[in-house]
Amino acid sequence: MSKTSARNFFIVVCITPAILLFTIFMVIPTIDVFRMSLYQWGGFSNEKQFVGFENFKFLWNDMKFIQAFQNSIFLIVIVAIVTLLFAIFFAAVLTNKTINGRGFFRIIFYIPNILSIVVIAGVFSAIYDPSSGLLNSILGVFNLEMWQQKWLGNQQIVIYSVAFALVWQAIGYYMVMYMSSMASVPASFYEAASLEGASSFKQFTDITLPLIWNNIRTTLTFYIISTINLSFLLVKAMTGGGPDGSTEVFLSYMYEQAYGNSTYGYGMAIGVVVFLFSFILSAIISHITKRDVLEY
Repeated sequence: MSKTSARNFFIVVCITPAILLFTIFMVIPTIDVFRMSLYQWGGFSNEKQFVGFENFKFLWNDMKFIQAFQNSIFLIVIVAIVTLLFAIFFAAVLTNKTINGRGFFRIIFYIPNILSIVVIAGVFSAIYDPSSGLLNSILGVFNLEMWQQKWLGNQQIVIYSVAFALVWQAIGYYMVMYMSSMASVPASFYEAASLEGASSFKQFTDITLPLIWNNIRTTLTFYIISTINLSFLLVKAMTGGGPDGSTEVFLSYMYEQAYGNSTYGYGMAIGVVVFLFSFILSAIISHITKRDVLEY
């Protein structure tokens, strides 16, 4: 066996297990989701009835799904925008060498990301408790009783309570990513800009943001995927989709239909819509935010 053949054989041996695992646990289940979305099936019997696109037709007339769709869009937009702004702001502050205790604050901000989403749900459920929760207690201390709410029981504001928990959990992770990108920008750029009389804000908008733009583009896709996934876990642990479906999201409604109501085929139809929505939205954002790569 030649040296080139031996090298190619070694590469094949190394990547084959990964390809097999990816195919078995990702590709095949994804294809099966698309296949089962065309059937009417309870999920536990051997009787499957092919119904074509009837599940999808019913889906677009399902007001509960439409509400879950609206809630998911709201969370994706709000969480992405707020997390992006705060993560970039704190990253810029903590990369400033004049700030004392930067390492300590990095750890503090990152801690929420290493906590289980169930733990986060428990913490915020306690904070939002209307009778003994921290939030209403603080409002009471400052004589703001008129602002006290049933934060997880009021249909008008409960989705904002969930959004705040998602933002709190995500800021530290993205802040660290932006800090890493900012740290790689040559200091000479800022020195030259200072000599030209550019303010700190001008340096940030004209030097820092353009040079970390590719990182921002990448994290925008992360926002979409992580919000869809984490909102399901947080909603299931914190509100269960209530009150009256006001916090139901894509995946929680899919789970309820597939495994709670024994309408597995309909649940898989929702899964197909979520998959296509995530893919299309990520492609649109990638196209909109595309720009020439700046090199240094």
